[in-house]
Amino acid sequence: MSENVVHLHKPTDPPPPDTAPTVLTVVPDAPRARPVPLWVRSGRAVKTAATHERTRAAARAAARHGLYTLNGGRIVARRTWDGRTGSRYERMIRAAEAAGNLEAAEEWEERLQRFRAARHHRRMDLLHSPVEAAKGVAVGAGVSIGVLVALGVVMALNTGHVGDVITPLSATIDFIALLIRIVQVVWGPALAIGPFLALLALWSVSRKQHAAPAWALPANVRSDEGEPVTPSIVVKALRDLGVPALARAIKEMGDAGASMLGPIRIAGCGVEVDVTLPSGVSTNEVQGKRRKLAENLTRHEHEVFITIPQAARTVRLWVADSGALDEPIGPSPLVTDDTMTADYAKGRAPWGQDLRGDAAALSLYQRHLLITGLSNQGKTVALRSLALWLALDKSVQFLMGDLKGVGDWNMFDGLATTLIQGPTDEHVIQVTEMVEGAVDEMNRRIQAPPGTVFPPLIVLVDEAQVAFMCPAKDEDKRPYGGSKANSRYFMAVRKIHNQGRAVNVLMWQGTQDPTNENLPKLVREGAHTRASLALGTESQARMALGDKAVDGGAAPNLLRPGLDRGTLVVASDGITIPAGQSSITVRTHYIDDDAAEAITDRAKALRDGVTTLHAIEREEEHDALADIATVVGDAPRVRTKDVLARLATLNANAYGGWSFIDLKRVLDDADAGPYKSDGVMVVARDRVARALADRDTEGSASASG
Repeated sequence: MSENVVHLHKPTDPPPPDTAPTVLTVVPDAPRARPVPLWVRSGRAVKTAATHERTRAAARAAARHGLYTLNGGRIVARRTWDGRTGSRYERMIRAAEAAGNLEAAEEWEERLQRFRAARHHRRMDLLHSPVEAAKGVAVGAGVSIGVLVALGVVMALNTGHVGDVITPLSATIDFIALLIRIVQVVWGPALAIGPFLALLALWSVSRKQHAAPAWALPANVRSDEGEPVTPSIVVKALRDLGVPALARAIKEMGDAGASMLGPIRIAGCGVEVDVTLPSGVSTNEVQGKRRKLAENLTRHEHEVFITIPQAARTVRLWVADSGALDEPIGPSPLVTDDTMTADYAKGRAPWGQDLRGDAAALSLYQRHLLITGLSNQGKTVALRSLALWLALDKSVQFLMGDLKGVGDWNMFDGLATTLIQGPTDEHVIQVTEMVEGAVDEMNRRIQAPPGTVFPPLIVLVDEAQVAFMCPAKDEDKRPYGGSKANSRYFMAVRKIHNQGRAVNVLMWQGTQDPTNENLPKLVREGAHTRASLALGTESQARMALGDKAVDGGAAPNLLRPGLDRGTLVVASDGITIPAGQSSITVRTHYIDDDAAEAITDRAKALRDGVTTLHAIEREEEHDALADIATVVGDAPRVRTKDVLARLATLNANAYGGWSFIDLKRVLDDADAGPYKSDGVMVVARDRVARALADRDTEGSASASG
């Protein structure tokens, strides 16, 4: 029995190589691709043709023109209905009530009453018109026949033929018969063509208003045309802004949010509306969603401005007409009016236009000026246009430094007292000495008798950031740049800011891409008029205009670099700003170099002639510490007042303008500072001599080293 056992389990071990069977693998030929059925190919061709751009364009055109005709009938019917009924007046009354403008609603209601009275009068006249029309026809026919018979009698008397009496009458009858035949011939074709002409008229009316869905309109119309700003659109844009409290409040309002809106007023190339926000919604929540609000109003971000007026919990929206801000404004009055003059004290410089399209004029009287922005945004042109206007006042004097040095201010050669142009450290040194000279002039004016009137002196530095960033130092190791107390340019500007306006010495600066390093805080806050072109960040906007202006809606960082070239956000009491706002946006006039030269030629003709210096003449070298030792002489101590007087006698050019601060600075640096003796400040001979000896010893050691 054991020999017949059959094992049901297949062995898992592979057979040895010498006993493994040979396996022949046959690879069949790849199956031939089955042909694509005709109906599939036809479907693909139909799909391709149906989805092709030309097919889509043709479908849009067919739908557009068909809807033009259909909607044209609707528009004409509505116009006819509005003309025959008071529905238009009722619609305007409802819109005025929804906007909260009760005065306008009363005016439209009064117009509606007048319309109804006039319509009633016309309908009453129709009761008597058939009888009067019949009488008129009878009288007209009789008079006409009488005139024709009289004309025939005259002809008969002239020709001697009695038959000529009816000649005019028969001719008139023949003419009427001819007109009837013409009408009989034209009537058939007119009936055939008339409907097509009527459809063409309806199509034309609708086409002018683009009365078709947006998807069917041409691409240029879809992208460039924005919807008109109406109360319902503004409320819907606010509701969809993504502020939950605002959306909830609008839904709960019985008038669907219309009570939030003030009147929508036309304001230049756009409209303006005040929105009173409901309780629980802050103004900065709306300000922070400017882009979304603009898109909800079918506008670009730069076409919507949000400011905070004086009224509490209110935002003021200014919405531009689509594309209006991309259109250039007109030329400057300085270019078009050859007779224009300037008045520093009472006049205003024609700078450009505000967003309303009104002229924006800036008063420059006793106001320090700062203009900043990114590179190549029109800063120099904006600053130069103000100087060009002021140059037409012959009493104004200019000290100018252009630290770019590409010739933007060449036209002021022969007009400015000093004109320094160039970007190097040597040019910064020259400009710094120019500003320090203005400080000396300011001090001289301050010491003049009270009531003395001084001509305006404008100290203008373009690309001032180059001066603040200059690493050069003078012989006393004082830096020209920087923002420390020993920085020469910084301190000179600060002195003019502190006291200059009282004696008509004013500081104008143009800077680029502001930071705390290239535009120190004390300098930018010392300007009375601050203006900014496009900037990169909100922090830069705060540097340029201040926190108050930015918190009030000023946003030069939202201007488009390159596209908004020449557009400024201005914070100043020298320009008319709408009530409750802290800034205004101005689109400045562009004055090119040729026009600027023509204006300066007129300004030069007003003056007797100005010799322009292109470099500051430096005084001859002098050793201040050695000169102090000389004037102290053998006295053990000398009052500081006497030391200053002796120094001025020794070298008036070098020490004539010195004050106690200048004397103290030199002595403190040498560790020989003045001190009090018997209640007065004195300079000690021993301290000065020791300081000189120590300096000589240090100099010898340095030379030997």
